[in-house]
Amino acid sequence: MSGRFADEGASVVVSDVVADGARATADEITNQGGRAIAVECDVGDARQVEQLVATATDAFGPIDLFCSNAGIASLGGVDAADDVWERALATNLLAHVYAVRAVLPAMLERGEGYLLHTASAAGLLTEVNDLPYSVTKHGVVGLAEWLAITYGDRGIRVSCLCPQGVKTAMTAGLGDASVLANEGLLEPEDVADSVVDALHEERFLVLPHPEVLEYFRRKANDYDRWLRGMRRLRARFASDAT
Repeated sequence: MSGRFADEGASVVVSDVVADGARATADEITNQGGRAIAVECDVGDARQVEQLVATATDAFGPIDLFCSNAGIASLGGVDAADDVWERALATNLLAHVYAVRAVLPAMLERGEGYLLHTASAAGLLTEVNDLPYSVTKHGVVGLAEWLAITYGDRGIRVSCLCPQGVKTAMTAGLGDASVLANEGLLEPEDVADSVVDALHEERFLVLPHPEVLEYFRRKANDYDRWLRGMRRLRARFASDAT
């Protein structure tokens, strides 16, 4: 996604908890003539997010678009250990809060800014084999909705990215254990195209998998029927895994 933003003329700050990964992406952008720097950052740490924003501002000036994109899976249920929940909450949800705290004041002062929050189809539907992931991704959707409602009339635009499976290191590590992650896996470049189109249109929901909208409509139209269908999906998935 960072590369696509660079293609659109953006100066890009790439952050990752793995410094080498961030540097590789930034180097790829600069080798292609773009402007990019890499910053090692654990977005689950508020102080590191504040430093990330300060570094980005020093390098390129005011931040026009902040993409909260980090995510981890756990494949846990109600018995997931507290530290699993804490990591999921910090990375999947609180990281978004920390980013907003860091960038929103300057955006409000300028009267403009864009927040892109990566949730998941699991945030609109659910991931039947991962409770911490589902709960935190629902939280991201709720956060993005609240921000759009609260600050939309003050020049702050908000989009919420809710894909199913995307070919990333996270989905590769899950193997066949995740239901949504293995539904119609897309290339990151395809997701980036959907994101850029949505940003140009200032559209709230970004759905690289169009079928997610139909699933979401079915859920809203008849919640109980949808729950029954999801139980069948979970049972079928469990059967296939044995």
